[in-house]
Amino acid sequence: MVATLTSKGQITIPASVRKQLSLHTGDRLSFVVTDNRAELIPLSQSVRSLKTILPKPRKKLTLSEMEAAIARGATV
Repeated sequence: MVATLTSKGQITIPASVRKQLSLHTGDRLSFVVTDNRAELIPLSQSVRSLKTILPKPRKKLTLSEMEAAIARGATV
């Protein structure tokens, strides 16, 4: 795929690339330059992709148990 650089230094990301990377208006992107190559990396993630970062809790807590745990850990 080819994109053309405008006089303002802008490019249009082809629709097929936006679809494959799930890019939407307002998404942030990072450019990583190595030698004479640039890599485009989306900085946005859906909330669902964050689901697997932490392991599932051993037991479910009630809201009051969570509030008590937060209060025990809070420092003033």
